[in-house]
Amino acid sequence: MLTAYIRAAMHQARYEMIEDEKPFYGHIPECPGVWATGRTLEECRDELQEILEEWLSLGLRLGDPVPEIDGIRIVSGVPVPVDV
Repeated sequence: MLTAYIRAAMHQARYEMIEDEKPFYGHIPECPGVWATGRTLEECRDELQEILEEWLSLGLRLGDPVPEIDGIRIVSGVPVPVDV
């Protein structure tokens, strides 16, 4: 189920081009502070997913709330589907 949460969050990612050495920029609006850059879009996506996983891991260890995404929420470190 954690994989489903990560997949859903990655589907919410937004990408744009910036003037930088790594011109691809991506972020997940629902997850504050989760952003990445890359030389290619694929590199940016891979980096973004890694950052998302680290953000989730740290947040869960600290007891921070994790936002619900696409009907999936994490309660007490366990992802659960939300009945719509």
